[in-house]
Amino acid sequence: MTFKALVTDKSADGKLSSQVQALEDEQLPEGEVLVDIDWAGFNYKDGLCLKGAGGLVRNFPHVAGIDFAGRVRASDDERYNPGQEVVLTGWRVGEHHWGGFSQRARVKAGWLVPLPKGLSGREAMIVGTAGLTAMLAIDRLERAGLTPTSGEILVTGAGGGVGSIAVAMLAKLGYSVTALSGRAELSEALRAFGANAILDRAAFMEEADKPLEAARWAGVVDAVGGAVLGKLLRQVKYGGAVAAIGNAAGIESQHQCVALHPAGGGTIGHRQRHATL
Repeated sequence: MTFKALVTDKSADGKLSSQVQALEDEQLPEGEVLVDIDWAGFNYKDGLCLKGAGGLVRNFPHVAGIDFAGRVRASDDERYNPGQEVVLTGWRVGEHHWGGFSQRARVKAGWLVPLPKGLSGREAMIVGTAGLTAMLAIDRLERAGLTPTSGEILVTGAGGGVGSIAVAMLAKLGYSVTALSGRAELSEALRAFGANAILDRAAFMEEADKPLEAARWAGVVDAVGGAVLGKLLRQVKYGGAVAAIGNAAGIESQHQCVALHPAGGGTIGHRQRHATL
């Protein structure tokens, strides 16, 4: 049986193009579970895959889409049965393995999660990978000891998917949130999400750098990386924590701050302050 998918291919001269094509099940990659896809999100990484940026996709033709929600069509794994609703996010699906920009996908059973009760597939994809990432970051901060009474929380890249959801969730949990964004036109929306204050990214970066700046942030959700992360680390309070979850601005300015915890966990430290990955 045929189904439709957004197929990205590369020409002999290296140019990428994407078109909706009719495919057959036999063309799908290997996996134990065949899923009829109902919904898929669109993420920053999906844009990179469609453009061929970042070297994320090595083999063409390719079907992008790093997450999806749907129903099991057939399964060789006893954990899943036909008709069962499932969600997938991550596992390099949409990068190394054909992903969710399709009406059908075949994936490994271990990559799937049963759709939680009370949540529709559409709702799961509205939350999407961005929402899951924001939740993991906040959970990590709280496991590091952060509470609403700890002080001010900074969210970088606040205008993006991860950042905006992190702002809304932190505000709902009772935290005082400052949103850092390069898009001034989103200030009103970020305040509606719950941000107590808005910082302009350009102004933030123009402030004179010092080896150790005035301590301000009890915690940070950083979705930007690069020079922004390098600067904000110098402003984290003693005992504060940073959940660093993105490198949209690169990693070059972070190298001097990165170290590995003896137990194997990643930490980013500066003098007496430390941030947890």
